[in-house]
Amino acid sequence: MTSAKSITQSAFDGSRLRVLLLVDLNEGAQQEFLDAYEHMRHHVASVPGHLGDQLCQSAENPSQWLITSEWESAPPYLAWVNSEAHIETVRPMQSCVRDLRSMRYHIVRETGGAAPPPAPTARGVHQAAAAAKTAGAAGGVHAPPRVGDGLIRHALTFTVKPGSESKVAEILADYAPPKSRVDDTTRLCRTTLFMHGNRVVRTVEVQGDLVAALRHVSRQPEVRAVEEALNPHLEQSRDLNDPESARAFFTRAAMPAVHHVTRGGPEPAGLRRHALYYPAREGCGLMLARLLAQQDETAADDPAGPVYRSTVFHREDLVVRLVDVSGDPEADPVRVLGVHGEKKAAVLARLLDGAALGIRGPLAGERDATRLLAHAGMTLITDRTAPRP
Repeated sequence: MTSAKSITQSAFDGSRLRVLLLVDLNEGAQQEFLDAYEHMRHHVASVPGHLGDQLCQSAENPSQWLITSEWESAPPYLAWVNSEAHIETVRPMQSCVRDLRSMRYHIVRETGGAAPPPAPTARGVHQAAAAAKTAGAAGGVHAPPRVGDGLIRHALTFTVKPGSESKVAEILADYAPPKSRVDDTTRLCRTTLFMHGNRVVRTVEVQGDLVAALRHVSRQPEVRAVEEALNPHLEQSRDLNDPESARAFFTRAAMPAVHHVTRGGPEPAGLRRHALYYPAREGCGLMLARLLAQQDETAADDPAGPVYRSTVFHREDLVVRLVDVSGDPEADPVRVLGVHGEKKAAVLARLLDGAALGIRGPLAGERDATRLLAHAGMTLITDRTAPRP
């Protein structure tokens, strides 16, 4: 178990997930919305991991609605909400909605009956036993509450046409950063862009409302100019002036953070941010993300380790790991890669699509780890941190 001072968040706690969707309807769109909801709920009912949902109407304002859904855990929900099937399922609802906001919560405690036992998690089976011990007769504990730092971490990823990589890197590196202050409660804290071949990954750290921050950034003239300049180079076309096209693009590009840990204690001087690209074998992305999360959770207990902060982002068969490292990563490639231990390295080798990285064979030692580090390392394009208020 990590130090009490560690900063953590995880989709792998094993606890059930509650999703809240706040909806504000266009005038006169109520019946259209109800028909769209009926269409949507029949599709969602068959999605693995979905436990049920409710549709609620505001008692004060009939145009405001709330859709709540419950999921066995976060991973199946994330797989669904970022899928092509989800884009098609919610499409009928988009024309009748003026605004919507999605919020996601792990269920930590509840009343009204005994909770199901928590599943084994990245923090270990011993925590599940401890949680079961503290469950009261009228309710239960699903996962130990984690200690946060007030930041939401998210990533967007997309590919560009082969041969355009250098031009895209030039475009992404040469723009004025948007204003960090969104409103009284929301602030864009850090934006970092990386490339690996023709794949772009943009990570953001937001204090407050992620959706509000992303909307704020997308409306800035300097950002719009960059996005327009990128359009001819994208492998998948988009029109950000068309709301439906923009929503589809950002859904397909979304790469949520599934695990984050910052080691307890003072931040070392001279930290440098790196990103590592882990393409998974078909169908193995979630298992690969879970393995890296377990390794990072364990490594956070080592005050001498090179990785002070780590975030794992996952989408389908793609995993990206963002690490803040003190010193040269090549000095300890095994721990920087998150594969300390022969058995863990062997598991990583089975889950990883080595051919996509241009490497083959097992990860038998430090020499192989150094080789993997060289192939998995992403090129830093820009890293911008907003000044503290």
